[in-house]
Amino acid sequence: MRISPVSRVTGVILAAFTAFVLLATIAQAQNSVPEFRNYPVAGKFTGKNAPLQLGRKDRMFRTRLKEAARQKPNFAGHYILTTWGCGMECLMGAVIDARTGKVYRIPFTLCCWGDEGSETFVPVEFRLDSKLIIFSGVRDEKQGAEGKHFYTFENNRFVPISSVSKALP
Repeated sequence: MRISPVSRVTGVILAAFTAFVLLATIAQAQNSVPEFRNYPVAGKFTGKNAPLQLGRKDRMFRTRLKEAARQKPNFAGHYILTTWGCGMECLMGAVIDARTGKVYRIPFTLCCWGDEGSETFVPVEFRLDSKLIIFSGVRDEKQGAEGKHFYTFENNRFVPISSVSKALP
């Protein structure tokens, strides 16, 4: 059985179109994961840190917050991000504005991230030059919600962007 030249060309065009759609879909999926470089901040604070301003709920963690408030900014230009343990494989934390001394608590605990198979794994990722923060694990111990959770810190609030669920083995 012979295949006509028109059928061959149509087949090649169809195969090329299918490959293009597949590659575009893969590229879009890769680009949908937020990256630090996509959330830059303008400038970095280099002045003297303002005195710490503890709210009523912050006093329970005043020792950790006072220690952190002495550090240089490490997050989003002028903030100091700090975390502390709240049990086995559990973290909570806060962001301190170095300019004002105000404390903004991370609105959930983070737990159950497991080993993640790497010595360099950290459950909270952030950068001085970006307002993106990535939490890996389970927020507020809600089972079934394990994964990477992407937030920005804007107007003194943690704003959720997206979450990527951890694949089950």
